Amino acid sequence: MDPLAERWRRAVSSLKELRLRVAYLRSELLRDDLPSIARALDDLCRDAEQASPVARDVLGAAVPVLADPALSERVDQLRELAASGALLSLSRLLRRKPRRHEAQPTSPPPDERHLATSSAGRALTLGERRALARRPTRAAFDALLRDPHPLVIRNLLANPRLTEDDVVRLAARRPANPEVMTELARHPEWPQRARVRMAIVQNPGAPPEIAVPMVRLLLRPELQQLVAAPDVPAVVRAAARELLERRPPVPHKPGGALEQ
Repeated sequence: MDPLAERWRRAVSSLKELRLRVAYLRSELLRDDLPSIARALDDLCRDAEQASPVARDVLGAAVPVLADPALSERVDQLRELAASGALLSLSRLLRRKPRRHEAQPTSPPPDERHLATSSAGRALTLGERRALARRPTRAAFDALLRDPHPLVIRNLLANPRLTEDDVVRLAARRPANPEVMTELARHPEWPQRARVRMAIVQNPGAPPEIAVPMVRLLLRPELQQLVAAPDVPAVVRAAARELLERRPPVPHKPGGALEQ
C-alpha cells in the first residue's frame, strides 16, 4: 500500500466537510514530489476500481481539483508520468491527450436572449450579472442558469438559495457550454451529489477531461446506465464499460438484495 495514499485515506476519513476534503487534496496535489503524487493516485484509483468506499471518497475530493483549468499543466504532467511509469489505473483516470496537443474549443459569443435583463429589458453587463448571481430572486434563476459566463456561474453555485434541482438543470442543459461545465465540475460540493454527477457525465457536451475522471465515482447501476446511453461520447462510455468489467463480482445480501 502506498504510504502517501494511506495518509490521504486517513486524512479524508477524518474530514467530514466536503470543502475541507477538497482543500486538503488541493494542497496535497500541489506538492513538489509529483512522482509520489502519481503513485498515490494510482494506488487509490486501483482500490476505487475494486469498489473501495474509502478510496472513492478520496477520489471524490481529488476530482474537482483535477478539473480546475488552472492546474491543467500539472494534470498533463501526471498523465505523462502515468504513461511512462505504467501506472495503468491513473492512466484510466486521466484518459486524455495533454491539452497542449489539442485544439482548444472556443465558446460562442453570448446570446443576449439568454442573459438576465433589467426591468427595462436591457441585457445586464457581466458585472451586474455576477452581482445578481450572489443574491438572485427566484425569478432571476432561470436567466442566470442559462448564463454563458463561468464567473456568473461560479457566483451562482455559491448562492445558498440554489437548489439541487437547479444545478441538475444546469448540468443537463444542451448544448453545453464547456467552460460552464468545467466550473460546475470544479465546485467542491455539487458534483459530489449523485444526480448532479450523473447529469454531468451523461451530457454529450461535457469535456471528456472532466467527465472521464468523474466516471470513477459512479456506482454499478450508474455505470450500467451510462454504458447504455446512446448520446454519451465514446471515450466516456468506454471508461464506464471498462470500470464495470473491473468491479469485483456482486455479492448477495441477506434477503436477495445486491451490493452496489
